[in-house]
Amino acid sequence: MLRPASTSERDVHAHLLRDSRRLPREQARARESWFDALSSERKEETLFELEMLLKGLVCFGNPRNHPGPPARSVPPEHDHHAELRIVRDALERAGALCRVLLGERTQTSTFARSLGGALPEDAARSRLVKEPLSQGTPDESLLALRSAFGDFVELADGLLRAGRVPERAFLALHATITREVGRNAYFDPLVTLEFRPEFDRLRSPEALEALHAISSEAAHRVAALTFLALSRALRYVALVEVCAAEGESVRRAYVLLAVLRSDLRALTRFLSRRAADQIADGAEHELLALDAAHLSAHADALEAQLRGLARLRAVLDTVASTLRVEMRKAFERDVPPPAPDLPVAALAPQLIVVAAQVRAALQHALRVLCAELRPAAPPPELALDAEARRAASERLRREVWMFVQVLRAFDAKASASLESVDRWAGAGSFSFVRDFLQHFRAIGYQLVRLGDYGRLEPFLASLESLRDVDLLDRARMAAATAECRALHTWLEALFAAVSRRAELAGAPFDKRDAAETLRIYLAAG
Repeated sequence: MLRPASTSERDVHAHLLRDSRRLPREQARARESWFDALSSERKEETLFELEMLLKGLVCFGNPRNHPGPPARSVPPEHDHHAELRIVRDALERAGALCRVLLGERTQTSTFARSLGGALPEDAARSRLVKEPLSQGTPDESLLALRSAFGDFVELADGLLRAGRVPERAFLALHATITREVGRNAYFDPLVTLEFRPEFDRLRSPEALEALHAISSEAAHRVAALTFLALSRALRYVALVEVCAAEGESVRRAYVLLAVLRSDLRALTRFLSRRAADQIADGAEHELLALDAAHLSAHADALEAQLRGLARLRAVLDTVASTLRVEMRKAFERDVPPPAPDLPVAALAPQLIVVAAQVRAALQHALRVLCAELRPAAPPPELALDAEARRAASERLRREVWMFVQVLRAFDAKASASLESVDRWAGAGSFSFVRDFLQHFRAIGYQLVRLGDYGRLEPFLASLESLRDVDLLDRARMAAATAECRALHTWLEALFAAVSRRAELAGAPFDKRDAAETLRIYLAAG
């Protein structure tokens, strides 16, 4: 399990970038050559926005990716005028980005398209129709997208002028858009947790060094995937802010929010359901590959590495839980659902605030991972404006308050169990212990690790002693309760210290918002 010599930046996630793509090797090479030949100074930003709009258009068709209270299904009588307006704006923007990437090829295509209407022969018309369907090169794939999206905009405009947009008409158009994106040869971004070498790179030196510190190859791959997904999500947030600042384009932000929610849902599911198994399986494989002499000579180092993997698994659980709660809070409470009478002037400021809150959560996740992997190193230098700093401090203060409530509930139940005379109560009577351990992994672990809690080891030992205990052990329960009360005192001091930060000056603690967030967290669990 001891890692070989350090690797270059590309080696950190080169295999992940290659293996996550479904593009055949020859097409991948053609796309890379095409991208390298582009002369635009903003070619990376343009291609990223285009592909995320393509993915967002598909994700927006799923009502689960819309803001608003969760609903099992959309009523058949629902008017999809607002949703179609959003899709239409995103299609128009995607077409414009295709034109930017095509450059001079756009003029040739436009001329041929206008000429088609004047040709008298059906054979000639058919050739012009079939030409955009050929996708032998990236440019031809872009031409196919631009041509199709121009038609889709015309269809959307016709439906919007007709008045009410029925569900079947909206779904039919969306299904056509999805097929067009899904069958594009070079620009199909619909694979879950897929990354592209043109724009998915880790730019933080601290994150790269943190990845180098991981000894296990399996854990290295899981961490690299997490870093790349978080970095991409930060770019989604930046695009949402751009839309919010451009006035009428603010509706297009709903498409970007849809892909943000879809990608983070995929990430949190991976971290919650598959990451631990991949780390454990990789560690087992590497251990079995060692000979007995190596095991004896490096027993202490191997034990330390395994403890580090266990801590990494706990941090990934924390990241998943935090992001899940932040997404539910943003989408169910803070962003209004699409509506025909949606006031654009009021929506833009709301999106700016939500973007700052989500960015703070994403940057916090990156810092938590870096701090776990390289505890002695300084945290990564992430750009934080005043709004983002305030949002980060508010989030920390809110999470401290939330875990204090969890501690109080555990203390009350533990005290009641100590007063019980029935030592042989069923295991279900002590399910609150396992619930508390889950809440600690989801919320408390990051607080005590990042806050450098002085009694971390005794606290963790007291919790570990309660794990899988079916009978009431008064001594263990009393020790755990005492440690929880000590942590409660420390958290109250931390709450007060965070409240004194400069960015929170004049900002009283919103207990109602914190209580609602705690409710969302408990419901999500």
